[in-house]
Amino acid sequence: MHRVVVLALEGVYPFELGIAHRVFATTDQLYEVITCTVDGGPVRSDSDVTVGVSHGPEALESADTVIIPPFSMSLISADLSPAVRGALARVRPGARIVSICTGAFVLAAAGLLDGRPATTHWALADTFRTLFPGVRLDPDVLFIDDGDILTSAGAASGIDVCLYLVRKDHGSAVANSVARRCVVPPWRDGGQAQFIEQPVHDASTTGTAATRQWALEHLDRQMPLADLAAHASMSPRTFARRFYAETGTSPGRWLIQQRVHRARQLLEETDLGIDRIAADSGFGTAASLRQHLHAAIGVSPVSYRRTFRTREAGAELV
Repeated sequence: MHRVVVLALEGVYPFELGIAHRVFATTDQLYEVITCTVDGGPVRSDSDVTVGVSHGPEALESADTVIIPPFSMSLISADLSPAVRGALARVRPGARIVSICTGAFVLAAAGLLDGRPATTHWALADTFRTLFPGVRLDPDVLFIDDGDILTSAGAASGIDVCLYLVRKDHGSAVANSVARRCVVPPWRDGGQAQFIEQPVHDASTTGTAATRQWALEHLDRQMPLADLAAHASMSPRTFARRFYAETGTSPGRWLIQQRVHRARQLLEETDLGIDRIAADSGFGTAASLRQHLHAAIGVSPVSYRRTFRTREAGAELV
């Protein structure tokens, strides 16, 4: 089994500490999940609860994936204690390292994020940039996959990144099953911008939810901004501003995300040809579908179908 080792640090948040166990352990023995500390002893959580573990830092030597949950913001520093630095040094080359929220500060302090893209909780972006100017911080996203290191934003984004890893390791069917059992969406659209504190809108104004639902029901149509704004009874400028405030992304980018998602569903669940899928998902042509799918996940429609769907005899792949 793929071994996931969760490194619990002093001041750990109990909710995020349990995310890896909840998500990976729900895959029916595809992963082994254990928790360790830097010295094998108990640590105090931010909730004044002592967390006892059965493993010390030696567990990190056999980890395929290392998860660093967040810890109390009062303990954030640009430096690492010798114990934490020594524990991280035990992680074998080739292992994946994943941080949640303030866990990114540990990776940055260890020099593992120098010159690399990373994210953390949006409220800590300014502090992170001050302490680690050499990291290419993007506080707008829920998580970033940079190969052997993945960083995620606050709290529930830890669920997002763990589900993403299950999907990456074992395909969408397994990830979707885990998401259903955990009662969470298998994929969340948009980024952290939708959660940043915003002025409360006048309750008498109309949001964009109804228009988004309408767009999802008509993805095969061309939907310029003017048409979306007209459906919401707004000017294009007002609609675009309100849309971003509610979703964390622009209408155009959101539409592409939804069309990619629809195309992926059709590739996984049907035997439709690529031209038909391109039309039904709103990309128009197979060439456009290939371009957008490759930009989103780095593979062609044919490769995606072969990876994520058991092909039945006679299924058309061209």
